[in-house]
Amino acid sequence: MVNFLLQRTAPLPIDEAWRRLTEWSRHADVVPLTRVTVLTDPPTHEGTVFVARSGFGPLSFDDPMEVTVWEPPRDGGAGRCRLVKHGRVVLGWAELEVHPGPGGRTRVVWHEELRIRGLPSLFDPLVRRASRAVFGRAVNSLLRRP
Repeated sequence: MVNFLLQRTAPLPIDEAWRRLTEWSRHADVVPLTRVTVLTDPPTHEGTVFVARSGFGPLSFDDPMEVTVWEPPRDGGAGRCRLVKHGRVVLGWAELEVHPGPGGRTRVVWHEELRIRGLPSLFDPLVRRASRAVFGRAVNSLLRRP
């Protein structure tokens, strides 16, 4: 099991940071070799299901996720979302939080725990480093793109 935490401060109002991070289809724009399909009707809510399909050709896999907590920021306060991964390859969860930061900025916290089925724990350090790099770049890109 791999557990990692990312923290960022974005020069954005909290509602805009939330929107940029939780429009699930946008993640396909910033995660290499990935498509995202939202399977439930908008807007996002508890129970929303989407699938990230990653890879190339026969080396692709689905990463289905369900929103189990949906607490958008209100009145400039914090927001929180929890995703549970129900895949045959990738299991675990991710929590995304946005908090008011100094000077009208937003503090973002992304906490994730994942397990790749069939991969021995010997590979956890490599998976952790790769996940932090991929998700770190993704979060940075999502926050930069309008």
